[in-house]
Amino acid sequence: MMIYEVRTYDLQPRSLPEVIKRFGDGYEERKSLSKLAGFFYSEIGPLNQIVHIWPYEDAAERDRVRKESLGLKGWPPGIAEFINRQTVEIYNPWPISPKMEPGDFGPYYEFRSYLVTVGQMREYRSRWETALPERAKHSPVSVVMECDIGTASKVMHIWPYKTLDDRTKIRKHVEDIGVWPPKGDPTLKILDLQENKIMLPANFSPMQ
Repeated sequence: MMIYEVRTYDLQPRSLPEVIKRFGDGYEERKSLSKLAGFFYSEIGPLNQIVHIWPYEDAAERDRVRKESLGLKGWPPGIAEFINRQTVEIYNPWPISPKMEPGDFGPYYEFRSYLVTVGQMREYRSRWETALPERAKHSPVSVVMECDIGTASKVMHIWPYKTLDDRTKIRKHVEDIGVWPPKGDPTLKILDLQENKIMLPANFSPMQ
């Protein structure tokens, strides 16, 4: 069992370099309690946005670590003055999902968020279970997870690419050969909304 806390902050324009610096400085002490899965900032999509993802064994570990972190001198990292909006969501990874591990996978990470039609999550998950093994042969997925606390009926999946050209070529290829997207009854309404954005990792992010 594992959960991921996904924290999305919308920042004031031109504050990103200072936010990354302060966060990275604070993280040096914070990681003694628990480590990030990754820290990313927007390159294409919503501007002036950061996303940091924290893995925990369960909600109890999250609560314990967050309480202990308040006793650290360098945490929180002193970026509140630059934040316009904060969104916090708790996700459960699907059984088919790999674990988010440190490594050099990017630097381009595509974050895709879908709102699944109410009542169709089981069907949508089944489609992924069937299609993902073949899709992953062409490029890996970092995580596939379902929102448990935050936005209902939401699925997030993150795909790393070495270049944006690689992304375009791979996505076209898997569609051309019929591997992706996951298939099912074409008459069944299964998705209500799709969003994506391209993110880059900060220099202290375990995922690069």
